Amino acid sequence: MRVTVRAPAKLNLFLHIGEQHADGFHDLESLAAFTEEADLLEFAPSDELTLRAQGPFAGALPGVPDNLVMRAARALDGNRGAEMALCKNLPVAAGLGGGSADAAAALRGLNVLWKLDRTDAELLAIAASIGSDVPACLLSRPLWMAGRGEQVAALPELPPVALVLVNPGVAVPTSRVFAALNARSGTGRMAPPAAGMKTVWDLVSYIADTDNDLEAPAEAIYPVIGEVLAALEHEPGCIQAQMSGSGATCFGIFQDGPWAGGAAGRIAADHPGWWVRATRLAAPGFGAPLVLAA
Repeated sequence: MRVTVRAPAKLNLFLHIGEQHADGFHDLESLAAFTEEADLLEFAPSDELTLRAQGPFAGALPGVPDNLVMRAARALDGNRGAEMALCKNLPVAAGLGGGSADAAAALRGLNVLWKLDRTDAELLAIAASIGSDVPACLLSRPLWMAGRGEQVAALPELPPVALVLVNPGVAVPTSRVFAALNARSGTGRMAPPAAGMKTVWDLVSYIADTDNDLEAPAEAIYPVIGEVLAALEHEPGCIQAQMSGSGATCFGIFQDGPWAGGAAGRIAADHPGWWVRATRLAAPGFGAPLVLAA
């Protein structure tokens, strides 16, 4: 059989940073959600473990031995083989959790291909050993992130939300942004959202007084992030615009799909070097493995 898995982009709808620990990591709290923009991974039986990358951003990936997909496969079972193909649709070092999403998709897909029947708890423990964002991406559903990001709790489904994602084509090293961080909101200031959000306005009302603590230091290093936010905020129908993760991708929350589609078209036309996508928040199960006959 062959197994196909989507690795959806992660958005931090807000990101609050707390104290730094001796290990260099910071406490954080974040409401994370996932979009229908995604990388795609395919897995097939093989005696050897191999990875082939293609797609618009394949050239920006690290070499195969260091790729997070390979690391995830070895962490799941270092003695098995598989033919793995990654279509890299998401920009790299973009604040979308792309590499972590790919690693998480590998755990989900290979667990099915190899018929390992690992439980969610077992997979989450493996994910945490790979990277801070991998547990969140393993669940690929609305969730609350805490600790250094590895503490995740699933949340009720969020309302349908139309989005525009914009990346100006700069790769942002997370370590550099954290090094420039000099103002922290701290953790514990927000409670996870309760069930009952029905509309985009319910969601925006909840996050209205939040922010991304990494946005200011990232923009100071890469001023083009401010240009992206201004382009989104200028568009009719944009309710809120913010940077995701450590950047440089920013997202705009729109009233509905037609507003988002029109905005994406205009921004892309005005800035041909930018990566621009109109999309939506993904429903839970969007990243579930699909098993195909050989």
